[in-house]
Amino acid sequence: MATPTPYSCLWPRPLTSPCHRKPDEQQKEAVLTLVAANGDSDPVDFIALTKGWLIRACELLRVESRRIHEGELAAFLSYAIAYPQNFLSVIDSYSVGCSGLLNFCAVALALCELGYRPVGVRLDSGDLCSLSVDVRQVFRRCSEHFSVPAFDSLIIVGTNNISEKSLTELSLKENQIDVVGVGTHLVTCTTQPSLGCVYKLVEVRGRPRMKISEDPEKSTVPGRKQVYRLMDTDGRPFLDLLCLAVEAPPEPGVPLSCFPLCSDRSSVSVTPAQVHRLRQEVFVDGQVTARLCSATETRTEVQTALKTLHPRHQRLQEPDSYTVALSPTLQELLTEFHTANCNNVLIGN
Repeated sequence: MATPTPYSCLWPRPLTSPCHRKPDEQQKEAVLTLVAANGDSDPVDFIALTKGWLIRACELLRVESRRIHEGELAAFLSYAIAYPQNFLSVIDSYSVGCSGLLNFCAVALALCELGYRPVGVRLDSGDLCSLSVDVRQVFRRCSEHFSVPAFDSLIIVGTNNISEKSLTELSLKENQIDVVGVGTHLVTCTTQPSLGCVYKLVEVRGRPRMKISEDPEKSTVPGRKQVYRLMDTDGRPFLDLLCLAVEAPPEPGVPLSCFPLCSDRSSVSVTPAQVHRLRQEVFVDGQVTARLCSATETRTEVQTALKTLHPRHQRLQEPDSYTVALSPTLQELLTEFHTANCNNVLIGN
């Protein structure tokens, strides 16, 4: 928003005839005026016009004008004079009902009288749903009482740390919000603000290696591996299977046993309808060995894959965890490493 002119400089002062005005006074007078949207009339004293509408709006809404924050009104006036075609202001700097909304209505009504169409308001704090309903009611009253149809199309923008969770809450509550503005949460994921991904050694000269940690999440899975995505009959993925690279791939329609990670190490039997190989080598012995996808292609591929997930994995509230499992051969190797670690034995081939 444009930097507001000090409020004391915005109010018109008694002036002598134009021939006696000093250059700085003429410049100040220009700041206080606004030409109609069609450009046909002479510049209008926009400050005085707004003051008149403010009195009428306060009477309609039964709000005492002395509660209006004049500094806020000065900012709105400066903004409207600078950008009469794009007037959209934040109305919760002080109080929506006692100041911000009244100031906006006064300026917006003055703009409408000059043929401009104000855009709307932005709410950036408080109960956005409840406030938006109150604001919409005021817009409708002004539209009907003052016969200003443009007030029926004013938009209400809701901001204030909009996230997936708050969007869900907004959709469940009555509101009159037309637009939501996402800022912080657009570029920062609060649940995973950074990618906790580190390359770890899994094999040396053909021999599997494993990092063992007291924190299970920091322990690695040994050996050179291949990853397969198992799909159900509806074409939805239900399990990603980690196998050693030397193992034969799973086959569609053939039952197989596997050991889900982070479980009690008991096996489960599954039968995939489709099998997709996920891991592809693109960098071997210091050389790029496959075509690298562009960022746009990668984004499209990820979005397409996410759409195939079952809704129970995508819901915001308590989603089901997606299963990642080990093949029996890989589970056996993992067990050997844990046993050897307990016995202080180095595993060879």
